[in-house]
Amino acid sequence: MERFIVAITGASGAVYGARLIEAIVAAGGEVACVVSGAAREILRDEVGWEITGDGAARAATIAAACDADPARITCYRNRDGYAPIASGSHRWRAMVVAPCSMASLAAIAHGMADNLIRRAADVCLKEGRRLILVPRESPLSLIHLENLAAVARAGGQIIPPIPHFYTHPETVEEVVAQTVARVMDHLGLPHDLAPRWRGRRPAAPGDGG
Repeated sequence: MERFIVAITGASGAVYGARLIEAIVAAGGEVACVVSGAAREILRDEVGWEITGDGAARAATIAAACDADPARITCYRNRDGYAPIASGSHRWRAMVVAPCSMASLAAIAHGMADNLIRRAADVCLKEGRRLILVPRESPLSLIHLENLAAVARAGGQIIPPIPHFYTHPETVEEVVAQTVARVMDHLGLPHDLAPRWRGRRPAAPGDGG
């Protein structure tokens, strides 16, 4: 069973992390989840998840919300510097920070591994493992752009939550699914979250061109 880290930080868009956990587990993966303090409040307000208690209690809450086996989800506190994912000797396939706040981005870009999320991201970069950030901010200042570029130069991938409209999404869930689908593609995991582009329809007689 392949292991993935999903970190949810303090930016609007916690639903991206929540839906990504669901998708990874549905694809047969195992998830190590870390939720920052600010993100716990946003998850409650935007998704309805009450993330409280110890790691086992948090995993049970998330598993119930995702209709998943609790054994496939492990939760760590963001201040737990002794968690397995803080070490490069622990094996996992990739890490996704969704959403990624600008504070977390700045810390990751400059190697400030002062909590578990930032340390795990730092480990990914130093070990050459896949790190995906889903940044949630607009507009982006030059500082934000330079931090994103620094992470990209270090080997990270940036997948901003930008919807496409050729599939004519009708609900917020469909828009969210588009970004989660892109992340799943880059993780190499199967899914049927969003329709894929299959080219334009043949021109009808008389359309010209």
